[in-house]
Amino acid sequence: MHFPADFPALTRSPKLLCYLYFTTLDQDSLMAADKLDQLFALQSELNDRIFVKKDIRDNAGKTLTMATLIAEAQKGELGPNTKVNEWLGKYLQAMDDESRELKEELLWKWWSKDHLDMQNIRVEIIDQLHFWMSLAMTAGLDAESVFKIYMQKNAVNHARQENDYSKANKNEAENKAIA
Repeated sequence: MHFPADFPALTRSPKLLCYLYFTTLDQDSLMAADKLDQLFALQSELNDRIFVKKDIRDNAGKTLTMATLIAEAQKGELGPNTKVNEWLGKYLQAMDDESRELKEELLWKWWSKDHLDMQNIRVEIIDQLHFWMSLAMTAGLDAESVFKIYMQKNAVNHARQENDYSKANKNEAENKAIA
């Protein structure tokens, strides 16, 4: 690891430890963001392929694309008769069905001698991820905005845990402040 010339040489320095922690965090975050970007791109490509194959059209009669859905979502003030509303519903229904399939893989009979099929459970979770990413993109989110909003919401959730979160002290203003 390369350190700046003016960086303290003491290996037990709290400053050094902080530097190492945040340097590692930044590299890990960047790697994760790159992978998330790749997943979003792959999902967009798959969705566009399906739109072409199934001859699914936008309101102008052209083949629907994820870019069209994303652009519509970013306009704001969308009503019930929009492609965004239609496809959010379709992707949510598909994700719900994948959740049902995952639930069917779980063993609820505690007296049973059956075993979890972890391979299929993992596949069902990835199926959910496919539809989750489609939902996110249809809502106008990309990998960067998902990461940004996740970090903000994660901070809110940690703060709620610090303050013994309950219905009595729930504050939706915290969620409204997330941008």
